Amino acid sequence: MDDATLHRMGTEAGVVAEFTTPEEAAHAALHAREQGFGDLEAYGPFPSEELAAAIGFQEHWIAPWVLAGGVFGGLSGFTLQYYAIVIDYPHNIGGRPLFSWPSFIPVIFECTVLFACVTGLVALLILNRLPRLAHPIFSAAHFERATTDRFFLCLTAGSSNFSLEQARRTLESCSPVSI
Repeated sequence: MDDATLHRMGTEAGVVAEFTTPEEAAHAALHAREQGFGDLEAYGPFPSEELAAAIGFQEHWIAPWVLAGGVFGGLSGFTLQYYAIVIDYPHNIGGRPLFSWPSFIPVIFECTVLFACVTGLVALLILNRLPRLAHPIFSAAHFERATTDRFFLCLTAGSSNFSLEQARRTLESCSPVSI
């Protein structure tokens, strides 16, 4: 690809810069946000809280989905056992009461864990827009180093006033290894 790498991301275009440290990438992200670029993506070999804060990363809502799935699973396990043992097929065994809740606990626990895990996995995939097996940024020069020792900052065209030349000048002012 040429010096001004242009990537088609659906209907968006973007400019990608390569940095050697997360601090440099975070500085470039802060500078880009000051210049009015709001749609930033960062890639690196390990998580960096400084870089995440600089690009404006927000936590996803996976935990509430997991909680809701767990509560639904626990209630489902309880309802299933209650219906089967008390309503549909009651048996008086040894004079014990039909509704003996301590015997319900293992199934309720297992259903809670199962539903919470499955709901968490589905929420993770949906909120992260996965699986996405092919992404245009994978064709950027040297992008394979994002998994070993380099950090990449991508300014994507999230608004109608995005200028490819302005994005390139903004990134060049931060002294990246390459653009």
